[in-house]
Amino acid sequence: MKKRIAAADWYRVTRLSDDVSLIAEPYIQEFYRCNVWHVRGRDGDMLVDSGMGVVSLREWVPLVTERPLTAVASHTHFDHIGCHHEFECRAVHAAEADLLAHPTRENTLADPYVTDDIFDALPPEPYCSRCYAVKAAPATRILEDGDIIDLGDRTFEVIHTPGHSPGGIALYEKATQILFSGDIVYDGPLIEDTYHANAEDYSRSMERLLSLPVRLVHGGHFPSFDGARYQQLIRAWLDDKHENA
Repeated sequence: MKKRIAAADWYRVTRLSDDVSLIAEPYIQEFYRCNVWHVRGRDGDMLVDSGMGVVSLREWVPLVTERPLTAVASHTHFDHIGCHHEFECRAVHAAEADLLAHPTRENTLADPYVTDDIFDALPPEPYCSRCYAVKAAPATRILEDGDIIDLGDRTFEVIHTPGHSPGGIALYEKATQILFSGDIVYDGPLIEDTYHANAEDYSRSMERLLSLPVRLVHGGHFPSFDGARYQQLIRAWLDDKHENA
C-alpha cells in the first residue's frame, strides 16, 4: 500500500526568472508529471495547464488566487487540465474545446494511464485511481493560431502545434524569447502515438518551431532548457523522421 500525502504537501512551487513559477506535483512520476506554469503580468496572470486535479490548486497554491488569472490549456490530456474547472477564465484551442467541455476517461487519456502505478505516493483520501475523472470546464475563450494573450505589460502569441493532439498550442513571448511548448517538444521522450496524434501534423509543427528564435523553453514535462538545446532536440527529431521515411 502506497503512502498518502496530505493536500498541503501535494504541490511544490519554484519561482524562476522572468516572473515565471513552476508548480509541480512531485509525487507523480516524472514521465506523467505535468509542468504547471504560472506567469505574472502587470494586469493579470496566466496559468499554462493545471495538472491532474487530484488536489485543488486554488485551495492549496495561494499563488494562483492572488490576482485575475487566465487558465490556458496547452492541450486536453488528463495531466494538463485537471484543475481547469476551478478557474473562471479558461482558454483552449478551438480543435479541443469540445474535449475541455466534455472530458471522459477515454478522450483525456486517463484510460489507460491513470493507475496507482504512476504515483510514488498517493493523493489524500478519498482519491481513487479507478474513479478518477477530469471535470468539465467549458472554455470562456476559444484560441486560434496567431491570437494574443495580453497580460498588460507582456504578450504571448498562440502558436497552433498539432501533432501530439489536434489542438495543441505553444505560447511565445517575443520580447523575452520564452516559449511554453506544451507537449509538442520537451527534453524527454515525446509521445507521438496517442489516439488523436497525427504524424504529418507533428512534422509540420516541428519544422515551424525550428524557425522560431527561442532563448528559453518551459515544456509540458521535464526540466526547462535553453535555445541551443531546443534547436538540437528539434533537429534530431526531424533528422530521425527523414532517415526513417
